[in-house]
Amino acid sequence: MTGTRTMTLSRLAGALLLTADGGSILIGNTKEPCDWQQAGFEQPAELQTGSSGVRVLQRIGNPQQPASPVLFVHADGQSAEAVAAILANRFLIRRNSSVSDRLWRIVIGINDESPNDSPIHSDVSWLVAMPEQVWNIVRDAALKCL
Repeated sequence: MTGTRTMTLSRLAGALLLTADGGSILIGNTKEPCDWQQAGFEQPAELQTGSSGVRVLQRIGNPQQPASPVLFVHADGQSAEAVAAILANRFLIRRNSSVSDRLWRIVIGINDESPNDSPIHSDVSWLVAMPEQVWNIVRDAALKCL
């Protein structure tokens, strides 16, 4: 498929929620209990060890927009599944498939000196377009034990 597709990225119970073309993809494991029915989705299967960390969610009712910062990804010619796989590679801690809060804060522009109530960056298309080798430098530096 060609053309630019706009997707939204937010958090749902500690995991990432990518929404595009009326569908939703959960990236990573949740970190807190989630009322899936209230969120508008069927409860997904648990991630298996060694999986990609990506699951398509089945809608029930009208999914609610999460209260967390909502980011936009403009992807040229990429499917939502392809973007989700890239984002899983960018954000997930590989040993447990959970989203790194430290990497999330870096991407949304929150640090110790900035307010925690709104992100600095709302368009994170750069994250998908960035070469993996460059992101790995950022990732390795951010995830080093302090």
